[in-house]
Amino acid sequence: MIKTRPPSFNLVFLFFCIAASSSADLTPPDAQGSCSALNFTKFPYKPTGECIGDQKKVQILGSISTTLCCRNVLNFLTKTLAWKLSNTSSDSVFLPQDQWINCNAAFPQDQSPVSPFLCGFDYLYTGYSACSSYSLSSIKEDSYYKKAVSTCSSFNSAPYNDACSNCTAAISAAIDGLMSKLNAENGKAICTVAMIISIAAENVVDPVFIDDFYNCLPALDEFDVGYDKIKHSTLKAIFATFLAIVALMLVLILAIYVTKSRRKSKRPPNPILVRPKEIKSWYGLYRFSKAEIENAINYGDERKYLGRGSAGQVYKGVLPSGQVVAVKHIHQSSTSDSFQREVEGLSRVRHPNLVCLFGYCSEGDDRYLVYEYCSAGNLAQHLLRKENLLTWERRVQILRDCALGLRYLHHYIDGCVVHRDIKLTNILLTENLDPKLSDFGLAKMLGMEESKVFTDVRGTIGYMDPEYMTNAKLTCASDIYSFGIVILQILSGQKVIDLDLDARDQLTRKAKDVIMRKRPVTDFEDPRLKGQVNRADFEAILQIAVLCVAKSSKGRPTMDVVFEEMEKACKNTSAYMKKLRGETNTSATSISMSMEAIPV
Repeated sequence: MIKTRPPSFNLVFLFFCIAASSSADLTPPDAQGSCSALNFTKFPYKPTGECIGDQKKVQILGSISTTLCCRNVLNFLTKTLAWKLSNTSSDSVFLPQDQWINCNAAFPQDQSPVSPFLCGFDYLYTGYSACSSYSLSSIKEDSYYKKAVSTCSSFNSAPYNDACSNCTAAISAAIDGLMSKLNAENGKAICTVAMIISIAAENVVDPVFIDDFYNCLPALDEFDVGYDKIKHSTLKAIFATFLAIVALMLVLILAIYVTKSRRKSKRPPNPILVRPKEIKSWYGLYRFSKAEIENAINYGDERKYLGRGSAGQVYKGVLPSGQVVAVKHIHQSSTSDSFQREVEGLSRVRHPNLVCLFGYCSEGDDRYLVYEYCSAGNLAQHLLRKENLLTWERRVQILRDCALGLRYLHHYIDGCVVHRDIKLTNILLTENLDPKLSDFGLAKMLGMEESKVFTDVRGTIGYMDPEYMTNAKLTCASDIYSFGIVILQILSGQKVIDLDLDARDQLTRKAKDVIMRKRPVTDFEDPRLKGQVNRADFEAILQIAVLCVAKSSKGRPTMDVVFEEMEKACKNTSAYMKKLRGETNTSATSISMSMEAIPV
């Protein structure tokens, strides 16, 4: 029968132990003669770093809920009790209660006091339960015990993983056998400790066995304990309720959708106009007339087409002042939110590495956006261009500047601005090859109190966050994943047009193989660079890129961390390239022509 103690006894006893440990010097218990029944010198207690900081809960040996620090305490105790059981005439696994109380003092160490009592092991004495009262001789001939001893003594006869798996299975079977023999329906924790001591006592004089045996025991541990296991019937009821709620929500969503569709079909087609309250949020932008837009686009003999954005085509234009601009014509088939989102977003965010929005036009069915003109095109064109080559120094500078722009978006004063479409074609280059992030048609702002939102999945295949594609959960880490793919492309020279899901997975897998030393670094390096890179910075950038493309958002670094790494690599590479060019002047200078696109 399991004995219990009133709460008042625990409080009085805890007060007594704390007072005693604070007044006595921390010398070994047996040195004071207070725990003469145990020999602490054979297996001395060794402090561990697991006792520092917050204690992570763990269910050691599959049945004892405690902390990693106290697991070290329990290993120390079981070794010492096994030595006592093997080398004395006593046949009892545990000590009597009056002797065990004397062995509950704090262990000598430089950390905060650690003791069996503070870890909750004060019940490990003879007579507390059925499993603490048996003698070793009473189970020596039992098959479950003999099998456990034999199996756990054979670590050298098979690969360690197989031997450890066999040992833990035999221990579990032996614990069940002992509880069945003693009719101990409860108290599995003390039965587990008793069996560990009994098995260890058979070979406690063999240090190799002790090391192998105790290194194997953590295989029985279970982490993240503290929750109640749900019974099968309860789980089924919860699952049925969940399905019913989902079905009801689907019916409601369908009804709302049908109602809105009917209302929309009854309305006459009206042009999308800018509401007055929207104009207030677009303060600082020039509102062009359609005639001004047409004159800007048709400045020459024919319209010059620059490319396609997320919601429309982009043309080159010239204003009456002579300033060259880029004009995006939003498709009539595109939803108005793309136009409004891009205008609202770019009217508020201003940064040297973000493309600048000068103004907009909204007349009738036509909507235009007028941006600054980036004469060097986009980054994809430069990585694919055969006649020109981006040097290693320029590539690092581009990555550093893009990371700076993204960091600004993620730390915007009103909340994190998630771009949602980071890719090579959306990184424009000025005449000096300075990068600017563009195309904010899919941008989404997370409020100050929001870490994620659930929204429609939109973006470019190959760059999209797998977590976002799977569950529509958008976070700032979604941009970090996309930027990680961009980094890998810049390092390897991977063609953008070939980048789909399979190509993306192949690219990330190859990068991980290089980081794990399964491939040489040169396998991932853009062959067009011909080895003219700073190898240390190349590997550092590759490593941060691999972290960025982790499948789970929890494993990705923040943009602060990414920018810091890019800043370090940029400074190192600049100094390294200057050294190669034989420059001795270490003062700050402007970016040299070696950082520009150099003919191959």
